[in-house]
Amino acid sequence: MSTSDSTAVGVAATVRAGERSAREVLETHLAAIEEREGEIHAFNLVTASAARAAADDVDRRVAAGDDPGPLAGVPIALKDNLCTRGVATTCSSKILEGWIPPYDATVVSRLAAAGAVAVGKTNLDEFAMGSSTENSAFGPTRNPRDTSRVPGGSSGGSAAAVAAGFAPISLGSDTGGSIRQPAALCGVVGVKPTYGLVSRYGLVAFASSLDQIGPFSRTVADSALLLEVIAGHDPRDATSIPRPAPDIVSRLDDGVDGLRVGLVSELMGEGIAPDVAARVREAAAALAAVGATVEEVSVPAVTFGLSAYYLIAPAEASSNLARFDGVRYGLRVDAPTTNEMMIATRTAGFGDEVKRRIMLGTYALSAGYYDAFYGQAQKVRTLICRDFEAAYENFDVLLSPTSPTTAFELGAIHDPLTMYLNDICTIPTNLAGHPAMSVPFGTGDDGLPVGVQILAPALGEVPMFRAAAAVEAAAP
Repeated sequence: MSTSDSTAVGVAATVRAGERSAREVLETHLAAIEEREGEIHAFNLVTASAARAAADDVDRRVAAGDDPGPLAGVPIALKDNLCTRGVATTCSSKILEGWIPPYDATVVSRLAAAGAVAVGKTNLDEFAMGSSTENSAFGPTRNPRDTSRVPGGSSGGSAAAVAAGFAPISLGSDTGGSIRQPAALCGVVGVKPTYGLVSRYGLVAFASSLDQIGPFSRTVADSALLLEVIAGHDPRDATSIPRPAPDIVSRLDDGVDGLRVGLVSELMGEGIAPDVAARVREAAAALAAVGATVEEVSVPAVTFGLSAYYLIAPAEASSNLARFDGVRYGLRVDAPTTNEMMIATRTAGFGDEVKRRIMLGTYALSAGYYDAFYGQAQKVRTLICRDFEAAYENFDVLLSPTSPTTAFELGAIHDPLTMYLNDICTIPTNLAGHPAMSVPFGTGDDGLPVGVQILAPALGEVPMFRAAAAVEAAAP
């Protein structure tokens, strides 16, 4: 494929100029889905007829001399925990069986207004709880780079869709690494924006103080364009930052001359595969070679991130998932009493991992344990924020691995605690509310992709993307 065929920036430019029709672009991607979706299972639902109607509308507007928007005719895949009006939204859970939202998530509305063409809803770990997309009620997604491997999670379907060429861009959600980790394992770019930069209205909540919607793409420039489209204040989200979307695209070529880069020492040692650590050091050297100042930095509290996260996130989940009661929407298993009906519905509707986290969170919030567990975890969260603040006094961005290993085999990890360790590098950012992104940088010893994580302080997207562009340019 030429650049204009495969990138969002290229597709939008040719469609807006009338050099290529949105319908032609769409049919190319639908053909790719037809060819490989059976083996990969990136989607829970492919919305081909609605996509064709949207593409035709873009073509009509171009023919009439109108500008359909910055993503004109660009196919996009949407994680199936984003509400889509008139289109089933399942969160890959049986408990949402038959539910069709009456409204669009804010990001979905903004994509339509920008001329993007939604091609379908992607598979995920149920309610975004997992690191491998094996916890879906509809079966696992496979990694397009090697179908015996996992694509990562929870946004594995969205990462796989981009890696397989089903769409140039996609959206995921990131609560503890659910965009960045699958991006690393599938060899694509994945971005978790600053908390509150992108509206969460219409995102089915997992852990409300941690969740953030963000882009997947094959290039840093595509992620920058997509983030500009979906970011900015939304009065329907109480946590939305009251400022417009940042101007990132125009700053991508600013370079990294004089940029201060800190290599996080705590995320380069024990638990990180040697081949992954080697790629990160090579990326650091590449940044230094083009003018950045690179030094090691200690962020001591990141080592407590995993423990704090697995109390805070399940606690918020136990509260958020209480709404799935068999009364208001989705699955209902009838029983003699209301209480028995709720128990039967949740027993049948929720998968093992979701049940595990609800129970863990309910326990952490229960009387007598609240201070010892949830309260303590929030104090650790504050420590992590302080340690990051101290690091950012001396550095503009930080560098680490995204995932401790390359993609592992499907079914290889049975122990939940071992699975949770996949998020050791990504979780601290969510706890702090900061932005971070994963950029592909070569491969591990097994030939599978390695992702380098670039972290920045709150609203530090511009320097983060500048560093990402430099890493991308130097990638093997």
